[in-house]
Amino acid sequence: MFKIYQKYIISNFILKFLNISIIFFCLTIILGLLEEISFFKNLNVSSLYPYFLTILNAPITLFEIFPFIFLLTAQFLFYDFFKKEELNLLKKNGLSNLKIIKLLFLISLSMGIFTVLIYYNLASKLKFHYTSIKNDFSNDNKYLAMVTDSGLWIKDEINDSILIIKSQYIEDNYLIKNMINEFNSNFELKRTIQSNKIDIENNTWIIQNPIITEKNITKKEIKEIKLNTNFNFDRINKLFSNISTLNLFELFDLKKDYENLGYSSDEIMIHLLKLFSMPIFYGLLTILSSIIMFNFKKDKSLLFHVILGILMSVIIYYMNFMFNSLGNNGKIPVYLSIFFPILFISIISIIGLVRINEK
Repeated sequence: MFKIYQKYIISNFILKFLNISIIFFCLTIILGLLEEISFFKNLNVSSLYPYFLTILNAPITLFEIFPFIFLLTAQFLFYDFFKKEELNLLKKNGLSNLKIIKLLFLISLSMGIFTVLIYYNLASKLKFHYTSIKNDFSNDNKYLAMVTDSGLWIKDEINDSILIIKSQYIEDNYLIKNMINEFNSNFELKRTIQSNKIDIENNTWIIQNPIITEKNITKKEIKEIKLNTNFNFDRINKLFSNISTLNLFELFDLKKDYENLGYSSDEIMIHLLKLFSMPIFYGLLTILSSIIMFNFKKDKSLLFHVILGILMSVIIYYMNFMFNSLGNNGKIPVYLSIFFPILFISIISIIGLVRINEK
């Protein structure tokens, strides 16, 4: 069972975490609402749509901010301790600086596990509904692509034609083992094109050694043909980048589908590693914030601590962004892109914990 002063620290930490989260949630709502109003301003829809979509999108945005909320929570917790001179009282009850930091680390770790296993799955589901609804109002809705167990499927509309493309997998900037059905605007079949290899580097695809069936007549003698589409290799990449709409189970399924397709699953792997390492990351940021608070003069103003917290958050964000980008681009191993920032913060925290009880 927790002792009274331990319960006091835990309840204060959770309360501050909730208060700071509510503040950031409100800011997210305000900024998101401006974006949605701009999106819907020329559409004939109910005025409630921007508010509804903003609420659907806000939870996953808040999840991305959680690391910095943990950092600020620890910072303001110690600010209150110093201001009310409660730290000396806690020490008289046998709670050293190191024990306080250890308790805060365990709280952050537990809360992190909850946010990843419960909160993230709910937030990603809301993000999925947000994306689905918004796509209904998007001009790009007629251009679709998805990965399934049977391969890559693409629907495209161009020059009064509807293209349904099925490919077995991707290799470099080529689609391999393809079937293209081309329909007119009334969805009547115009022709079928089969090809083992299609160059999709540009929007004008180069179909190599096609077998064309048109009006029940099959032609094989053509060496290559060109097909205008709205897709190229880069655009197909971007269509699969919004993985925040998938929960943990769907991410594992998509990773398997990508690997079967021959499509790089590095981005999904990085996202999964990031999620599973998040509780530890929260805990380390709590330790780092606590160490910094112990090493600054206790009479610093609230504004100073706010600016300090924002500065720390920006530095950590860009460090994570840089390593994640290097991992996605294949410049460094996937595991290193996630665990190097964690290792770096761990080393700084361990150094900072030395002689922490003397502060």
